[in-house]
Amino acid sequence: MMGWRGRIGFLVPPGNPTLEPEMMQLVPRGVSLHFTRMVAHGTTGAHTGQEERNLTQIAHLDECTDLLAMVKPGVIALAHTATSYTLGIKAEAELIQRMEDRHQLRFITAFGSVVEALRHLGVKRVAYATPYDLALTIRGKAHLESYGFKVPSHGQLSNVINIYDETAERAYRLGRQVDTTEAEAIFLSGVGMPTIDAIDLLERDLGKPVISSASAMMWNALRSLGVRGSTPGAGRLLQENG
Repeated sequence: MMGWRGRIGFLVPPGNPTLEPEMMQLVPRGVSLHFTRMVAHGTTGAHTGQEERNLTQIAHLDECTDLLAMVKPGVIALAHTATSYTLGIKAEAELIQRMEDRHQLRFITAFGSVVEALRHLGVKRVAYATPYDLALTIRGKAHLESYGFKVPSHGQLSNVINIYDETAERAYRLGRQVDTTEAEAIFLSGVGMPTIDAIDLLERDLGKPVISSASAMMWNALRSLGVRGSTPGAGRLLQENG
């Protein structure tokens, strides 16, 4: 049987080419991964139209989740960080509860996983890095602060044409750019920008925890399944999951 330790379902933005390879890079033996594309229109990965795509994904989420639930995962992850910025704390909590009641399984979000990961690591002050435009970056910073975190530094990639064309090298440089002595950790936001190959290098060079939406989401999904196991090379969060 596939997924004899557990199955994880992911709700993925339609144009995202990054998530599946990064999740496969992190998954331990015996856990199977299952993916459903969400509904959105326009140029995926572009800054322009992001809010409209977020709203479309939310509007169609029930039907997409119904399809994904057919593989009987133990947990479903909403794999899009910026959707949480659109929803806000109250609407996201209501969405999670509704999905869990509807499908009788754990339902998590990328951003919610980041919050849990930061709390698990004991982090209260976090530097925030994004591939977004300035407006969405400021919105994400405010969302972090609404959960009680201090954000002493923040920044975004320059000259982004499409988030899905970005690289782990650029994510690494961005992590170094936002680092400050006041920050206890670095958070690389978004699951479209490749981050997994940058995390361990950043931790070594900066001497502090680095998490991304992708690493936090896998950590939280495995924790939801009750699956333990260290993933070398993906940062302290997943190395300490053993």
